[in-house]
Amino acid sequence: MNQSASPARILAYDHIGIRVSDRPRAMAFYQALGFVESASFPLFEANEMLSPDGVRINLIFNGARAADAHNVLLDAPVKRPGMTHPAFIVDDLAALQQWLEAQGIVITEGPHPIGPRRIALFIRDPDGNVLEFNQLIRGGAQ
Repeated sequence: MNQSASPARILAYDHIGIRVSDRPRAMAFYQALGFVESASFPLFEANEMLSPDGVRINLIFNGARAADAHNVLLDAPVKRPGMTHPAFIVDDLAALQQWLEAQGIVITEGPHPIGPRRIALFIRDPDGNVLEFNQLIRGGAQ
């Protein structure tokens, strides 16, 4: 493998694709989190959703439904390579935690500090996809 650096600069992060098994159920879940569908791509069985602040996700609607919402990357004993979760920055983690609890959305981990710059909590969508939410700590190391 050639060890030289890529000549193209990575300028920003555009989106994450999240595979789901039930379009209406997933849409309701992600809309409740604040995302709004901004484009639909029927040929690719996908859409694009935006938060009010411009954070973009794509839902991919071709997932096989599993009764137990088993996440093969995180719940299986053999830890296979792959993307395990997106991490979103929020402005008020305590308010999010209260809202999640009121909605009956289980917090699977946290909130707790992860390193010197963030406090995190984790939830799962209806298909078992893990979502991390972070509040950055002022003065924390970047």
